Amino acid sequence: MLKLQGVSYRYPGGAHETLHAVTLELAEGTITGLAGAAEAGKSTLCLVAGGLAPRVIGGTIVGDITLDGTDVTSWPMHHLAEHVVTSLQEPAGQLSLIADTVFDEVAFGPANLGLPPEEVVARSDEALHLVGIEDLRERDPERLSGGQQQLVVMAGLLAMRPRHLILDEPVAHLDAAGSRLVLEAITAIATAGTAVLMAEQRSEALATVCDSVAVVAGGNIVARGSPREVLAHPATIAFGIEELPEERLRRRLSKAGLDPDVVAAAT
Repeated sequence: MLKLQGVSYRYPGGAHETLHAVTLELAEGTITGLAGAAEAGKSTLCLVAGGLAPRVIGGTIVGDITLDGTDVTSWPMHHLAEHVVTSLQEPAGQLSLIADTVFDEVAFGPANLGLPPEEVVARSDEALHLVGIEDLRERDPERLSGGQQQLVVMAGLLAMRPRHLILDEPVAHLDAAGSRLVLEAITAIATAGTAVLMAEQRSEALATVCDSVAVVAGGNIVARGSPREVLAHPATIAFGIEELPEERLRRRLSKAGLDPDVVAAAT
């Protein structure tokens, strides 16, 4: 289990902390969603949970971060990355830039784990299948669309079979079909035992795959619970979070003087 206890973080040169005494537990086999408005602190929380802040980007951090009860604060990034893998918002920034084909790009991570070649190939093939991009296998990853690159990055992460996976808006660049493939892949890897933290603007995506959702506002976790409980709460709109489509429809029907339950029963 990856656990943050009372963690606060300040960016380099920042006048104030961006995260404030955040406590969060990521248990194996579960998907935890992060909901919140832009600049609420979701991406910063992903950077901290994934170890990139402060190791890579600098800044100061206080509080405890443990992995299975072991303090990992002093672990170097390459050591932590064997246990916790992070995907950022911009897929192009996560390409290796040395792979000539999509297959080589997906295989880059597991190959660097020192796995036998046959294991690297098997994992890469499986990951390509999971996100539905077998047809891109021989393509140049730098010549793909943003959505295709997002799928390649996701396949590369899945091929590493991490125990903890941190995802910052994993379906942001994808159409409906691509989003469905990625969400199905996330569900599959969680079912296999991986702990997933997923920050996402699309409430429907969170409601589809998450076991629980935490609402981030002003660098604090201000609410948490089941996806439907949290995302359907009236305060959702006040926190700048996208309404679930069904809740938006219910609200509009009520505003029009119609009983949503009666309308649902008649359709």
